[in-house]
Amino acid sequence: MSNWLDEIKWTDDGLVPAIAQETGTGKVLMMAWMNREALELTVKEGRAIYWSRSRNKLWRKGEESGHVQILKDIRLDCDNDVILLEVEQLGGIACHTGRHNCFFKQLKNNEWQAVDAVIKNPDDIYK
Repeated sequence: MSNWLDEIKWTDDGLVPAIAQETGTGKVLMMAWMNREALELTVKEGRAIYWSRSRNKLWRKGEESGHVQILKDIRLDCDNDVILLEVEQLGGIACHTGRHNCFFKQLKNNEWQAVDAVIKNPDDIYK
């Protein structure tokens, strides 16, 4: 019997990109990286757990902000190299900037412009 984790094509760094998509709306909330342990724990705990490349450690989404992502479904793409997490986003904020999702910049007139409002000031989220 093969281990489902062995079917994933990990990067040379042992990571796989993971896209978090909001259940019900289908809106893409964010993209982050997962290592083997993060993916295994995500499935085991039923919540999104990522690998923070900047902090070089596991990152349980919402551990500081309270904006936990509850796992509803998990998919692997056709090339076995991207994970899609369908999640319930608690608190309605997925982005560390205090926005609903991380894709709030839109290209307009050859400039990136923020087009989605901040729901909650990050200074009030992260103490």
